[in-house]
Amino acid sequence: MRCLLVCLLLIFGLPLFSLAQQSATPSQTKEVFCGFGDGTTLKVLYSPVSRSGEMHDGKMWQPGGSPMTLFTQAKLIVGGVEIPEGAYSLYVFPRKGTWTLVISKNVVANSKYDEKQDLVRVKMESVSVDTPFKTLDIAFAHTAPKQCNLRMYYEKTGAWAEFHEK
Repeated sequence: MRCLLVCLLLIFGLPLFSLAQQSATPSQTKEVFCGFGDGTTLKVLYSPVSRSGEMHDGKMWQPGGSPMTLFTQAKLIVGGVEIPEGAYSLYVFPRKGTWTLVISKNVVANSKYDEKQDLVRVKMESVSVDTPFKTLDIAFAHTAPKQCNLRMYYEKTGAWAEFHEK
């Protein structure tokens, strides 16, 4: 069963990975991973932007001008919503004190954001950090056996959202 899942992800995941790569060159793209205890992983590709002022309060933010991309080998629960295995676009709506993470099923390269494609909108916990981050920094924290927290740091804000393996 696991072999079949890996084969399917390779067959369907690689073309989606290449679509995500078309919008940013490899030198502009970073990858972060989180592994669950059973060998399945989450991966996010993003552009580590460094321009201050790119983010506007309450408006959709696509770091580097394109959405972040989430790849998951496991079914997830995010904000109470089940997310199947596959590839997704991630968008952020920053507001002072609260950011919202959007997971969208639209992964077509160079397409415009379409709210109708949203699977879930999750309010992210956020805090002010003492030392500003000059570039967008994203990391995963494996916080429990079936939980990875996506953490984003930009300028003086740190925000996170929980991803639970189903």
